[in-house]
Amino acid sequence: MNSLHAIAEQFAETVIDVAPLGNGLINDTFLVTTGSAPLVLQRINCRVFPHPERIMANLNVLDRHLRQKQTGSVDLRIPEIVPTRQGETHVRDQEGDLWRALSFIENSESLETIRTLDDAEQAGRALGRFHRLLGDLDPGLMMDTLPGFHVTPGYLECYRQAAESASVPATPESRYCADFIEAYGGIAGDLERAKEEGLLRLRVIHGDPKLNNFLFDKRSKEAVGLVDLDTVKPGLLHYDVGDCLRSCCLIPDTGEFDSEIAAAILAGYLNETASFFTEPDYDYLYSAIRLLPFELGLRFYTDHLEGDRYFKVSEPGRNLSRAAEQFRLCGSVMRQESKIKGLIDGFRTKAPG
Repeated sequence: MNSLHAIAEQFAETVIDVAPLGNGLINDTFLVTTGSAPLVLQRINCRVFPHPERIMANLNVLDRHLRQKQTGSVDLRIPEIVPTRQGETHVRDQEGDLWRALSFIENSESLETIRTLDDAEQAGRALGRFHRLLGDLDPGLMMDTLPGFHVTPGYLECYRQAAESASVPATPESRYCADFIEAYGGIAGDLERAKEEGLLRLRVIHGDPKLNNFLFDKRSKEAVGLVDLDTVKPGLLHYDVGDCLRSCCLIPDTGEFDSEIAAAILAGYLNETASFFTEPDYDYLYSAIRLLPFELGLRFYTDHLEGDRYFKVSEPGRNLSRAAEQFRLCGSVMRQESKIKGLIDGFRTKAPG
């Protein structure tokens, strides 16, 4: 902890306490109590992000873009870079790891599960607001912090390569995952083909809008912010929408997809984005909702085959069970295809214009 204090003291003169914050699977995150405002201290996982300076450059672009908006129009809080006491955006430790500090959004909390349908609608609104605020930001100004991220065909190819050389035990759960991939691997290219055909275009996306990256005001219960911006990059909005629903709509006890929560999220999201959502955007919403649990299942299962090198695990086999859970969720989405498409068509008919 002494080394953590020393790093924190490069961002704040008086450091009172440094405590773990959140349960992210990639970076190490800490809440630093200082003599003034608290801040969030993070060590960027350089195995996952080999060029962490790109993350900081993107955060600067976001900050400048939002500052240019008319006062009062930015109704979503995004953490700001806290410079070092020497005015730098980050520091490197003796091992070469990059550390950065961000502002802490007080009187807010993140959720691990949806409590009410209003929570779901609030999350949808926040994601839609994020896309709307960045809708006029040229995606070409953003660096790709994680090449290949949210390009599902690439994950499928990585899986196939890993499967050829893997030597893990062939358990029933492992066979289930392999069989699911074999049966439904054809959906991997759905969104990328639409992009190549010009039906979906690149915009600025969050990249990882799972539920615990939304911040809710402790008093009003409204979603007031989005955090974990390391994967902000040029991409398809549909990857964000699908990932948000994947995260929020899993019923833990059954592994099923909760279409009622999905409806609430889509209502909030499309209320914010209907003015610029195109017909193809609506057309590919179901594909996105189906694809993202499949994609994450692929990533978890590949990591299991490769020895858990990417996602943190507390015990052997954890990534295998995570993969199976995502594939079961994908199966539930497919069983509810007609219902989900009906929801989407209902929102489409209410859209302006």
